[in-house]
Amino acid sequence: MKLSEYLKDRGSRQAFAEKLGVPAPLVSQWANGDRPVPIERCVQIETATDGKVRRWDLRADWLQIWPELERRKGMR
Repeated sequence: MKLSEYLKDRGSRQAFAEKLGVPAPLVSQWANGDRPVPIERCVQIETATDGKVRRWDLRADWLQIWPELERRKGMR
């Protein structure tokens, strides 16, 4: 699931930003695709969304970053 879809269905970007400890405009930039989600935030977002938004949904280059997840992604 894309971050934008998750946030659309679950309300406030402000509340989600507070959960992550980042400014709300930054979450909006990530969700809109204006800025890439930093690698160090991907696992945090995956955890904060209870796995609904996976790190491979956040980064097109996920396989280069987390090659060990290739098998796991196939098991969605």
